[in-house]
Amino acid sequence: MKKILIVSTVSRQFYLFEQGNIEVLKSLGYEVHAAANYSDANERLEALEIKRHHFDIQRSPFSLKNIKAYKQLIEIMKTEKFDMVHCHSPMGGVLARLAAKSVGVSPVIYTAHGFHFYNGAPFVNWAVYYPVEKFMARHTDHLVTINQEDFQKANEFKAGKVHYVPGIGVDTTKFDGTADSRLEKRTELEIGENTVVLLSIGEMIKRKNHETALRALEKLKDENFAYLICGRGELDSYLQELTVSLGIQEKVKFLGFRNDIKEICIASDVFIFPSYQEGLPVSVMEAMSAGLPIIASKIRGNTDLIKNGGGGFLLQPRDIEGFATSIQKVIKDTELRNSMGAINKEKVKEYDKSVVKEKMREIYSGL
Repeated sequence: MKKILIVSTVSRQFYLFEQGNIEVLKSLGYEVHAAANYSDANERLEALEIKRHHFDIQRSPFSLKNIKAYKQLIEIMKTEKFDMVHCHSPMGGVLARLAAKSVGVSPVIYTAHGFHFYNGAPFVNWAVYYPVEKFMARHTDHLVTINQEDFQKANEFKAGKVHYVPGIGVDTTKFDGTADSRLEKRTELEIGENTVVLLSIGEMIKRKNHETALRALEKLKDENFAYLICGRGELDSYLQELTVSLGIQEKVKFLGFRNDIKEICIASDVFIFPSYQEGLPVSVMEAMSAGLPIIASKIRGNTDLIKNGGGGFLLQPRDIEGFATSIQKVIKDTELRNSMGAINKEKVKEYDKSVVKEKMREIYSGL
């Protein structure tokens, strides 16, 4: 049986982002092995039925522990004699490609889930990550990108072949809902039937930029809305305190980590996503699948999914006034919300899991 090694930094990568690839590889007759730092392992890995290999990889490119991790990865490759390697994440991509070259494993695939250098990125990102990715592309047989900005940059490198694959895909039919399920979730969350529900999904971290949305909503405090935020993180307390200082704490619900994202999307009317940096955001695609208009930052990934004035509005991440104006438009205009939502439900079909799996099947089969 043919054997493939999937490499990443953390093991959650495999059940969050690689399930589709694993299914395709198994259907092609591969025995799937996965190497990562399994210190974050949980029961969700069991369902994947993969052969696990722990090595002590660290996310920081400056960690000396990665020297040990590189040697461990070489031993794994020598012992198992893989037919192919598919690597992910910046450090996983670097160590796996170097180890594969050392051992003589090929072909090597690398998926960039969003280069750390991007239009508007800090100088340090370009100084550290750009030269590394450009150099490592020489040791990459197939470089997979998930948005158009990265695809254009990758074509400047000297990889064997560059591919565009639209993310990891979403089940676009999963978010179809009924009036009953919408009302049921609103009742649970104590939200009135006529209230316009605004939704954001994402970790409470600086990159997700929830603060811009909150400051925009402070200007709309007289409108009939409820704002739901799903996620948790280091800025949780700060953001909750900010709502109090802005006087909108009665309109904002911090829901933390949720397992009912589908139902919350169906119960919502508008999706707000002011993030500073993304690859191709799954949460936006899920909101599109639920037929929601999107008010988002004009950044890589978002611009692939949303046309300004079509399926929503795109603003600069720090444009508080712009977010406030756009949110107010869709709050007041039900017909506009419905038309934008319909555009998104059609557009997101291009990113369905079946489309992504077929593209990855073509890449794997071509090897």
